[in-house]
Amino acid sequence: MTPPHQLAIAHVDTGRSLRGGQQQLLMLARGLAARGHRQLIVCPEASELLHKARAEGFRVFPLPRRDPGHLHGAVLLRAELRSFHADILHAHDGVGQTIAWLATLGSDARRVVSRRVTFLPPRRLDYRLKYTHTADAVIVVSEFVRRLVVGCGVPSSKVILIPDGVELPPALPDERTCQQARAQWGIGAEDFVIGHLGAFTREKGQDIAVRAFAEVAGKLPRARLLLAGEGSQHAERLLGLNPPDARIRILAPPKVASDFFAALDVYLMPSRSEGLGSSALLAMAHGLPVVATRAGGLPELVEEGGTGWLAEAESPSSLAACLIEAASDRARLRAFGQNARRRAEEFSADKVTMLTEGLYYRLLRRQTTLS
Repeated sequence: MTPPHQLAIAHVDTGRSLRGGQQQLLMLARGLAARGHRQLIVCPEASELLHKARAEGFRVFPLPRRDPGHLHGAVLLRAELRSFHADILHAHDGVGQTIAWLATLGSDARRVVSRRVTFLPPRRLDYRLKYTHTADAVIVVSEFVRRLVVGCGVPSSKVILIPDGVELPPALPDERTCQQARAQWGIGAEDFVIGHLGAFTREKGQDIAVRAFAEVAGKLPRARLLLAGEGSQHAERLLGLNPPDARIRILAPPKVASDFFAALDVYLMPSRSEGLGSSALLAMAHGLPVVATRAGGLPELVEEGGTGWLAEAESPSSLAACLIEAASDRARLRAFGQNARRRAEEFSADKVTMLTEGLYYRLLRRQTTLS
């Protein structure tokens, strides 16, 4: 084991795109690097995470393509870990958890897995066995996810609540920056701009947002909707926007998220399911109030009447009513945005990194006590 002041940590993630989970991994890795820990990021070759991690100077290990069952990748990783002398294997998704377990069978490394999603497998026995026997600790991002995991039979002593974190921008955009951000999409200063950032998948609920917006636009002619995220090239067809609606803009993921948030009056989370809602947290860090559904962990993040509004899940009418209410008082909207920024500070990257680092050390102390 490395000296107490330094750990050797391998992160494993099998996603090919750079979505919320991968962004959280990078945020954690940056914080741990600042604390002097050695790290290895294990991810698929040619994945966006691999390119981003390498560009930021992290040591990376590419998992091979065309590897059914990931057995070959696990064998290769096992050899890599022998030279890396890993103390901690932190898997950031379910497949990565399996690879981390196979690569460390018989070793002294402690295994941690992050659970950010809310879906469950058909056979809960499989879930219980996997999380009980392939991980020393399970990090969950919300109380909602904790109840799901414990309800499937995972020992509560293994389940640790550490929410997703956010890297806080040093300052909020001024009026000129907001006007410039709006101008790139032909949006005026008097328009009421609603925005959402997330991959175009069913659980994110962009189709619900479009139906809600139809009700909003009927009462607010100056309302505009910006939907950005991975899969935008097919979104108009998937969302039934044929012919396109000029008041709705479908955008690719922004290169600079702050430019997107600067154009908005309110952030929208129309999710069907959500572990916590890291994109809502990011919007709050940029001083935006949030209209969200009562799905998953979102009610733990968004305070109704303080940082935003909560609508019933799967209900365009409920979502529309909240958006219309949000637009009715601009002064209150700004006050909620300020509250949202303060709320986001409770989820700072530094705090999340500190909590995760503390968990790593506790696992290693427990190992030393038992040996």
